[in-house]
Parts: sequence; structure tokens; C-alpha cells
Amino acid sequence: MTFNLKLEKFDVAVKIIVIKEMRDLGLREVKELVEKTLVVVKKQLTKEEAEKIATKLKEIRATIVLKRH
Repeated sequence: MTFNLKLEKFDVAVKIIVIKEMRDLGLREVKELVEKTLVVVKKQLTKEEAEKIATKLKEIRATIVLKRH
């Protein structure tokens, strides 16, 4: 079973940093993602991976949604 991690609410400055660190994207690609709402940050994560990332995002007061894939 895998999970998708979706970023729902956030501080824009923090969101850019989080997405860039997790997705290894360039600045242009990160800006395009940031302008969208409800961004799926990571797909097909194990439960352990999803929980680890979710914990980090919650520490910076982001609201996330984990959905089974």
C-alpha cells in the first residue's frame, strides 16, 4: 500500500523550501508548483515515508492530506 502526500495549507515562503527539498526541482518548476493549490508533494510513499514527511510539514504548521494510492 502506498500513499500520496498533498500540501493543503501553508506559508508560501515555507512551501517553496519544502517542495524544493523533496522534489529536487529547479526554481522555475518550484514556482509553478507553488502557484497551484493542493499540491501533491510526493507520490507512492510507504506509510513510514509518508508519516516522516508529514511530521516535518506539521512542524512548520503546514496542513497536509495523506491519501492511499
